[in-house]
Amino acid sequence: MAASLRGVGRMFCGTCSVFLRDGCSTSRKTWTQTGFPCLMSTKLLHSTRPSWCENAASETLAAASRYKDAPWEYLQSEEYTERYGSNPVWSGYRRNHKGGIPPQKTRKTCIRGDKICGNPCPICRDPNIIVHYQNVKLLKQFISPHTGNVYDPTRTGVCMKQQKQLNGAIEAARDHGLLAFHVPHVEFSGEDYSNAHAAVGRTPPAPSLQAGEPWYPWYQRTEPDQLQLAKVRKLYRAYLK
Repeated sequence: MAASLRGVGRMFCGTCSVFLRDGCSTSRKTWTQTGFPCLMSTKLLHSTRPSWCENAASETLAAASRYKDAPWEYLQSEEYTERYGSNPVWSGYRRNHKGGIPPQKTRKTCIRGDKICGNPCPICRDPNIIVHYQNVKLLKQFISPHTGNVYDPTRTGVCMKQQKQLNGAIEAARDHGLLAFHVPHVEFSGEDYSNAHAAVGRTPPAPSLQAGEPWYPWYQRTEPDQLQLAKVRKLYRAYLK
């Protein structure tokens, strides 16, 4: 019984393979003889080839050239509002690092030639963000409103190259009067500037001079303590020979 079942299975497989081979050969002949499907596929590929790549590249270049001369206009555009809202550009950014403790310094740069790293910093990832001393709205996002100090790059995630440009742009903006200097309030006491102290007071009048007396008493010769002098001599006796 088992042998008969095996024979039936072999016959069925053989007939299926013959039918498939004949069908493939006939279909190949008809496709190659007519040539219509091949030509049609190539024509469709060439005719319906999408040009969105070229359009996207042209739009990117146009946007970069539009904000290159006036980078502060990008922060007032609807595109910036839709992407960042009212948050700073570095809000929600997370650095890529090994382990649970991030390194004390960010990467040197995100773009090396034509290669961009996998997780660029908040400034390098958006080509429309340009660091400029007149781009005050962008610079204020990297300055603490309480202390006036520039945020550390470990907090904002900005690479060291962009952080250097930020520091230079902030200094230039302060020199041009676009950013205010944060001067801390210090309470002064009158004792620090009074002349009542003996060290900063008026010089007392000269006493009546006598022969052998100094002008002031603090110029008099004082004799050292003999016990302390003996201890010092004993300590440095090897060097006093």
